[in-house]
Amino acid sequence: MAGVSARASCRLTYLQFIVFIAIFYGLYIIMDRDTGVLQKLLVTPTPRLALVWGKMLSAGVRGLSQALIVYLFSLVLGIQLHITLLSVFGVIIIILLGASFFTGLSMIIASIVKTRERFMGIGQVITLPLFFASNAIYPITIMPPWLQVVAKANPLSYMVDGLRALMLGGSAAEAAFDVGILAVVALLISMLSAWFYPKVVT
Repeated sequence: MAGVSARASCRLTYLQFIVFIAIFYGLYIIMDRDTGVLQKLLVTPTPRLALVWGKMLSAGVRGLSQALIVYLFSLVLGIQLHITLLSVFGVIIIILLGASFFTGLSMIIASIVKTRERFMGIGQVITLPLFFASNAIYPITIMPPWLQVVAKANPLSYMVDGLRALMLGGSAAEAAFDVGILAVVALLISMLSAWFYPKVVT
C-alpha cells in the first residue's frame, strides 16, 4: 500500500509541475507585448502557428526538466516505477502534449484578459478546479454524474491515465489511446491559440 501511495504521489507531482508551468506561460506573452518583443514577432513572415508551437515546445521542455528531477528523486527514495525505454518515451510524449495543451489554453486566456493582474488571478482560479475535476486525486467512478462528464472532458484526466499506465506498467493500448486524445486536443488548442495570438496587442 505504501508503494502504491508513493507512486501515486510521484505521478501527482509530475502533473503539478506540468500544469503550473504551462498554465502561467501566457504571462510571458503579456510580458513580450509590454517590452515590444511580441509586436516585432508579429510583423515577421513567421506563421502564427509556428510561434505558438514554439511556446508550447518551450513549456514542454521545461516540464521535462522538472520531470527528470522527480524521476531522480523517485529512484533515490526507492519508489518502484515501471522504467523501460518505451515507458520513458511515452512519458516524454505525454508531458510534451499535456504541457502544449495547457500552454495553448494559457495563451488564449492571455489574449483575452491582456493584463498581468487579471491573468494571474484567472490562472490561480482555474488551476485547482482542473485537478479536482480530473482523476488526479480520486477515481472518476466515485464522482457525481455531472462531475464525471467534466472529468472525462478534462485533458488532465488523460494525462493521469497515460502516466499511470506507463509508470505503473499498465495497458499499452490504454496509454496509446490517451496519447491520441492529448495529440488531438493539443493540435486543436494550438490552432485556436494561433487565431487569438495577434489579439494580445489589440
